[in-house]
Amino acid sequence: MYNTKLLTEEDYEFFEELYNDFYSKAKTDYNFELEPLDYQGFLNAVEKEIIDCIILYENHKTVGFLVYTTAISEAVELNIIHCLNNEKYEEYAGELLQKFLELTAEIRKKKIVCYPMLGSQDKLVGEIVRQGFQFVGIEVLRFKMHGTNSKDIFNRARIVEMPKGYSVVSWNIMYFEDAVRIIQEAFNDSSDALFDPRFKSLSGCKDILNKVVKDVYAKFLPDATSVLLYEGKPVGFSFMNITNDSIVNIPLVGILNDHQGKGLSTIMLKHSMDIILDKAKHSQISEINTTTETNNLQALRLYKNLGFIEDYSYPQAYLPIR
Repeated sequence: MYNTKLLTEEDYEFFEELYNDFYSKAKTDYNFELEPLDYQGFLNAVEKEIIDCIILYENHKTVGFLVYTTAISEAVELNIIHCLNNEKYEEYAGELLQKFLELTAEIRKKKIVCYPMLGSQDKLVGEIVRQGFQFVGIEVLRFKMHGTNSKDIFNRARIVEMPKGYSVVSWNIMYFEDAVRIIQEAFNDSSDALFDPRFKSLSGCKDILNKVVKDVYAKFLPDATSVLLYEGKPVGFSFMNITNDSIVNIPLVGILNDHQGKGLSTIMLKHSMDIILDKAKHSQISEINTTTETNNLQALRLYKNLGFIEDYSYPQAYLPIR
């Protein structure tokens, strides 16, 4: 009754309706911030081997698909599972996952699988657990430029006085090697390292930061990226980038252990946000967003003190190397 296979040219005419169903629901059902690729753009990405797509047939009709990539990071990234029939969602997803695990068996000996289960995909938690995945809860927070009281909260934020010996400056490429070392120390034992093992090594962190500052993930904002200095030497960083000239994201914030607990993260982020808020007066910037673990109360307090509002949470699933 079911047949799973990698999408090929012979499936294109049958797959278009299913993909367009996903396209129409990407923002409402899966919390996509930006529109996904249109159908032709998606097919081009498959043909260029940027992504892989598994499709599920039921009685010769395409009823579900799973997208993943092995080409971009140190992990196998499972991007989306979409199915037509909600009543059979878990059953269809189970079939797709079995094929995915079969096709990635060899590469999973060296790479973990990460799967952000955005939106309605949280219905698949039971099925994902059965496949051996583990979870970290992720909270999405947003600082909205309009329609909320974020700016008022920001203006009343509790900020400690800068301790003696510290200062904050904007990014300069001369700080790159320091950033690699500091981000590696800050994230080595974090939940991020569970689904992105690059944080475990200096070479991995160097790869991440290269992609941040060279606009691979989004457009890098060097002037809004803050560097915390102690006696002239870097001890902390808060990176900023922007997508579509409208959505600012905070991808990384890290401070050396010896300098934590002094309110310096707040000072550093405020420096970045002051620059972003000034930019927003003359641009189409609509928000600043970030993510943290749902049980990281310290980080949640930090962001909420600066005017961020908790938007939604989702399970970040990961499958360790076997």
